[in-house]
Amino acid sequence: MRSLQGRERSRRIGVVAILASVALVLSGCTSWFLPPRATSVPTDEKVAAALAPYYHQVLMWTACDGGFQCTAAKAPLDWSNPGGASIKLALIRKPASGHRLGSLLVNPGGPGASGYDFVRDSLSFAVDSTLQSNYDIVGFDPRGVGHSTPVKCESSPKQLDKFLFTVSKFTPGSAGWVAQQKKSTANFGANCLKYTGALLGHVDTVSAARDLDLLRAALGDKKLNYLGYSYGTLLGQVNASLYPSKVGRMVLDGVVDPAVSNFQLGLDQAKSFETDLDNYLKSCSGSSACPFTGSYSDDHAQVISLLSSLSASPLRNSDGRELDGSAMGLAIAIPLYQENSSDLLDTLFTSVMKGDPKFAFQLLDSYYSRNANGTYSDNSTEANIAIDCLDYPQDFSPATLSKQAAEVTAVAPILAPSFAYSIGCWDWPFKPTGKPSVITADGAPPILVVGTTRDPATPYSLAQAVAKQLSSGHLVTYDGDGHTAYNKGTSAGNKCVNSAVDNYFVKGTVPAKDPHC
Repeated sequence: MRSLQGRERSRRIGVVAILASVALVLSGCTSWFLPPRATSVPTDEKVAAALAPYYHQVLMWTACDGGFQCTAAKAPLDWSNPGGASIKLALIRKPASGHRLGSLLVNPGGPGASGYDFVRDSLSFAVDSTLQSNYDIVGFDPRGVGHSTPVKCESSPKQLDKFLFTVSKFTPGSAGWVAQQKKSTANFGANCLKYTGALLGHVDTVSAARDLDLLRAALGDKKLNYLGYSYGTLLGQVNASLYPSKVGRMVLDGVVDPAVSNFQLGLDQAKSFETDLDNYLKSCSGSSACPFTGSYSDDHAQVISLLSSLSASPLRNSDGRELDGSAMGLAIAIPLYQENSSDLLDTLFTSVMKGDPKFAFQLLDSYYSRNANGTYSDNSTEANIAIDCLDYPQDFSPATLSKQAAEVTAVAPILAPSFAYSIGCWDWPFKPTGKPSVITADGAPPILVVGTTRDPATPYSLAQAVAKQLSSGHLVTYDGDGHTAYNKGTSAGNKCVNSAVDNYFVKGTVPAKDPHC
C-alpha cells in the first residue's frame, strides 16, 4: 500500500537527506584490502532431496565497491514445488572487522524496500560499529524486490507516474471515484502479471521467510541472526514461526503485529500520525518559522481547509503533476517518520500555502523512490503492493469502505483523505494466501522486541502486543519519536537501546526487564 495503509518502509533515507541535511555515514570510504573472491560453505543439515540444491548451494562472493562482497543465491519460485523453476536472491555483505560471530541478516522494511541498497548505501545507519565488528552484515533483497528477481508492473516510469499521481475528479468514496479507482487498480494488477509472470503469485511473506532460512543455511550459519525493521519484523516473526529451532539472535524494531488486519493497522497509523501532527500544531506557535499564526484550534481548522481546497483545486507542479488533498496528506505524514520533523513541516506548509507544490513533491518522490528526472531508482512501490495483496484479505464492498472511512475520519480528520480508502488490490490476479493470526514461535530462543512510544508508522501498542504474543518475546521500550529506535543517534535514550541490542547480539544477554530507555 502506498497511501500509508500498510506496513511502511523504515528509515526513509532520501527524506532525511533532502530535507534535514543529515550527513549519513556511508560505507564507501573503507579502504582495507578485501580478497577478490570468497566462498560461503553451506551447513550440512539434512533436507528433502528437492531442497538440497538450494540449501547446499555454494555462494561465491565477488568484491564490490567500498569493501563489500556481492553474490546471488537461488531459491525455488514455488516452495510447494521446489523441483520447478527457480528465482534469484541478491545479497551484499560487509565482512566483520573484528572477532566474527557469524552472519547478521538485515531487512529495512517495506514491504518492498531493498536490504541490499540499505546495507550498501548506509551501513553505519543500518547497524552500529559494535555489530560491524562482530558480524558479517548481510543485506538481501527479498523475492520480488530490487536486485533479486523483481516484480514489474508498468512499461515505463510515466505509466507508474500515471498510476500514482493521477488526480481524480470525483470525491473520494463516491461511486464515480470507486469505479475509477477499481479500473485503475485492476489495470495495474493485470500489468503486474503481464510483466512479472508467475512470480507475482509467490511474493508472499511466508515464501520470503522460507527464503530467509535457505539463506541462513547457504551462508553456513546453524542459527539465524536477524535484525528486522518495520515490515522486516513481520518477516522475522514468520520465519521464527516456521523454524523456531533455527532462530539464533533476533531483534524486531518498529513492530508489525501479524494478528492485526490491514485496515486496523491503517487505522492505528492514521490516529498516530494525526496525533503527531496535532503535537506539531500545538508547538508551532513558539517558532518564528511557523507558517500559522492563530491558536491551535484555528491552525487545525486552517490545515483541514488547506487540504479541502487542494482537493477542489489541485496545485500544478512544474512537471505537470498535481497536488491534491490526498497527496498533501501523504506529504505531511512523511516527515513524521523522523524525529524533530518541525522544520520539514514548516517548509512544507509554507511553500504549499504560497501556491508552490515543489517541496511537497520532493517529499513524495523520496517516499516513492522517484528521481528528479522522472525515473524510479527501485521497484519498491510495485513490490509493496504485490506483497500486500497476497498477505492480506480485504473487503472492498461499498458498505465496508464507507464504514472504514468513517472510522478513519473520526480519529484523523486532517489526514483522512490519505488513509480512508484502500482498494489497491481490487481484482488482483492472485487471491490472498495470508491472513491475520497470532504468532507465538514456540520453542524459539529469546527475541528482542523494540518499540518507540510515539512511533506513528508502527504504533507502540503493536510492540507491546507482539512481545506478549511471542513465547520468548522481550520488550525494549524507547520513550521517543519517529519510526524505529535502534542506532538512531547519540542521545541517552538511544544509547540505552543500542546497548540492549548490542549486548544481546554480541553476548547473548537478554535484559532482565524492559529497560524503558
